[in-house]
Amino acid sequence: MNLWGRILKWAGWHVDITAPRRQKCVICVAPHTSNWDFILGLFAYKSLGREANFLMKEFWFFFPLKYLLRALGGIPVPRKRKHSSLTDSVIEMFKTRDYVNLAVTPEGTRSMTDRWHTGFLYIARGADVPVQLGVIDYRNKRIIIKDEYVATGNVDQDMAYIKRYYSGYKYAAKYPDKFFA
Repeated sequence: MNLWGRILKWAGWHVDITAPRRQKCVICVAPHTSNWDFILGLFAYKSLGREANFLMKEFWFFFPLKYLLRALGGIPVPRKRKHSSLTDSVIEMFKTRDYVNLAVTPEGTRSMTDRWHTGFLYIARGADVPVQLGVIDYRNKRIIIKDEYVATGNVDQDMAYIKRYYSGYKYAAKYPDKFFA
C-alpha cells in the first residue's frame, strides 16, 4: 500500500474502485458538495497507482499553486475562451495523448443546482471513451467507481440516466441538503 492509500486507511476511508482500468475515460463524480471531494478522489485514485486529470477554474492557477495543480493533473479553465471551445480542446487532448482519465463534477458547483453541465457527455462521445461513475460516500466512508456508461449522443437521455444513477446517492454527499439529482 502506498502513502496515498495509507492516509485514506488511517482516516477510515475505503477505496472501492472496481470499474475497468482504462487508458482513456471520463470519470463523472457526484454528489459534489465539498472541497474535500477533490482531495478524497485524488487520494483514492493515486492509492491505486493511477493518474487523473481534472478541470479547475483558471483563477486557482496562480504562483506557486499552479505548479502543484498541474503536477497533480490540473487543467486550467479560462473564464472566457476566445477561439475554441473547452469541449473541443479536451476532445483533442484525448485524441493526442496516450493516457487521459478526466475527472469532472457535472454539477459544476458545491451549491445545490438542478442544472448539471453536459460538456462531459459531449467529451466522452466526441473522444469515444466511456464515462465511469464515481461517488464519494461520506456516510460509509467509501470512494466508489464501479459502473460505466457509454454516451449515446442523445444528451437529454444520457443526462437523465446519469441523474437517475446518482439520485440513489443523495445520502452519500457530505452535505446532502446541497445535492439535487
